[in-house]
Amino acid sequence: MEKKMVERGIGLGSCLAVVISWSVNKSILWAIFHGILGWLYVLYYAVMR
Repeated sequence: MEKKMVERGIGLGSCLAVVISWSVNKSILWAIFHGILGWLYVLYYAVMR
């Protein structure tokens, strides 16, 4: 059960990071990079916004 939660959390964070990155930068390369960072980029965006 815990493993599924972690996998979903990582997947959700990456997906959210890609969507945010694409809406801000309109660049596939930045979206891929931010998708790798996942939740770190989401938190960064939330704080710096």
